[in-house]
Amino acid sequence: MIKPRKNKAVDPYRLIIIFLIFLLSSVQLQKFAAGQDECRPASCHPSGPIVRFPFRLIGHQPQHCGYPGFDLSCNSTNSTEFDFQFPVRASARNIVLPITARATVREIDYRSQVIRVSVLNGSCLPNRVPDVNSTASPFEMYDRYNRPSDGYTLFNCSGRPDSTYRSGPINCLDHGGFHVYAYQSYFSVSDRPWPSCVKMYNISYISDVIFVGPPEFSVDDTQLHWPEPVCGDCEANGRYCRLRNGTNNETECFEIPREPEQRRKGLSKNIVIAIVIVVVFLTALALAALIYIYSTKYKKQKYQRRIEQFLEDYKALRPTRYTYSDIKRITDGFKHKLGQGGYGTVFKGKLSTDIPVAVKVLNNIKGNGEEFVNEVGTIGKIHHVNVVRLVGYCADGYRRALVYELLENDSLEKYISSGDQSSVLGWEKLRKIAIGIAKGIDYLHDGCNQRILHFDIKPQNILLDHNLNPKVADFGLAKLCSKEQSVVTMTAARGTIGYIAPEVFSRNFGKVSYKSDIYSFGMLLIDMVGGRKNFVGATQDSSEIYFPEWMYNQLEKGEDIAIQIEREEENSIVKRLIIVGLWCIQWYPADRPSTKVVIQMLEGENMPIMPPNPFAASKSVNTGSGSGGSLFYSVQTNLISTSN
Repeated sequence: MIKPRKNKAVDPYRLIIIFLIFLLSSVQLQKFAAGQDECRPASCHPSGPIVRFPFRLIGHQPQHCGYPGFDLSCNSTNSTEFDFQFPVRASARNIVLPITARATVREIDYRSQVIRVSVLNGSCLPNRVPDVNSTASPFEMYDRYNRPSDGYTLFNCSGRPDSTYRSGPINCLDHGGFHVYAYQSYFSVSDRPWPSCVKMYNISYISDVIFVGPPEFSVDDTQLHWPEPVCGDCEANGRYCRLRNGTNNETECFEIPREPEQRRKGLSKNIVIAIVIVVVFLTALALAALIYIYSTKYKKQKYQRRIEQFLEDYKALRPTRYTYSDIKRITDGFKHKLGQGGYGTVFKGKLSTDIPVAVKVLNNIKGNGEEFVNEVGTIGKIHHVNVVRLVGYCADGYRRALVYELLENDSLEKYISSGDQSSVLGWEKLRKIAIGIAKGIDYLHDGCNQRILHFDIKPQNILLDHNLNPKVADFGLAKLCSKEQSVVTMTAARGTIGYIAPEVFSRNFGKVSYKSDIYSFGMLLIDMVGGRKNFVGATQDSSEIYFPEWMYNQLEKGEDIAIQIEREEENSIVKRLIIVGLWCIQWYPADRPSTKVVIQMLEGENMPIMPPNPFAASKSVNTGSGSGGSLFYSVQTNLISTSN
């Protein structure tokens, strides 16, 4: 019987994106059809001054439409405002003073190159003439009434002098009972008594607003002339002025764009188009609201279909599948909590046959369930005495759980973190644990149909059964590849800081392969030796040298690692574990041994030879910013020391 083909659900977000692209395209076409010019004249208000080159209106015209220092803006009342540098100089030394002001633009005469403004406020004059010129203003004062332009003289007075011919006081310069007044400079000082005043300096002409603030009524306008750019000739000839393309602030004249007759006729058509776009937009908003309501449900269904498809394909090799009710019964209502991890909580449970199990209830599923699929799909296919066994799993609706065999003695990290693992386990038992871990990794690399790269070998992921036999666990970061594939591709680093191989940390250090697990195993061996606390006490500054490098130097010099050893024959076990670990953490992946060679070195009667110094090789790697090895090892050292 042929099953009817189901229609694929349409991704709602794709519909929204398509509509937005359509809407933006319509707007752009509307702008093109209307012949809009991004540098066309603009204004804040229909009755306000027209703004065009060399000025530009911020928010209405792009930056290239104006000349530097000629930016205007619209305020909340739709008046045109101008922030500019006042053309003021200290006349004695002709020093440009840093006086800024804000003004309302009244009129712009492009032909005469004059802008008329009403100054609203300005920064205060300095109490003394600066040593260095400020940035020169692109404007100069323009006086159509031909008033005297001698400027002002500033006096610092302890009393209140005669008020004739002054425009002060300048309140912002008052200090310590002294007041500063500005007098028009073309009056002689000898005309008035100055018993309590000291002359400060002269300035060129400036708006009175800087002294006394804006008047309440009838503002006295200030007129500014701009000598550059020169556009008066263009305006006089009935043309506009603009920046020349590809030049440094050079200008050119161009003909004023005229509105063609067909454009005027097309205005009504454009209005119709705009109305249609608004209607379509509102309809799309309503559609988007409906799509949004069902989008969450759609994503969950898509995720559920992916999991169900995986489990359907997995039937031939699957462990037992449990319902969520089964999981609650197995864990006795989640009564006995064993631990909390990054992706879930582990509870102790018991199957109907009284077999103890550990149940990991996933509560932080990332992406589309890759962690769950990876764990079940990887560990469910393998059976080895040194690899933890997946008894079953739960995929009930959106609930996920993994059921493992329970290992009574917890993880290896529990023993080596205390620092007294040798007294609890014994050095010979530690060697056997190391061999068991190596055999488990060897099975993952060469004993399965597909090579399994673990990428997270560390003490926390090595579990110990009732006989203290090790089992490799936690395959959430594992990656499958064919045995013929010598290199694997990764989009991001994975693993735990302190155990990550250099090539996984950065592709500049080499290619990622099964040798990356060898590096992590080597770091685990060095941790198993448990000399880190002795290393901290034996060095003057443990932060200046990397722990494995210190161990290498100790062995190379023939010195002890300063670890408590009860029997002399156990010295060889400690030395063997360190040497094998140093072989595994060689900087270049090609220099690291395979797991079969590692097992031979751990089981053999003869002591392995000392490896090349991996730290000398690391310091020769150049990443473009100093020593690549030093950088990587310093990061590892800091993070390891922090976690310990």
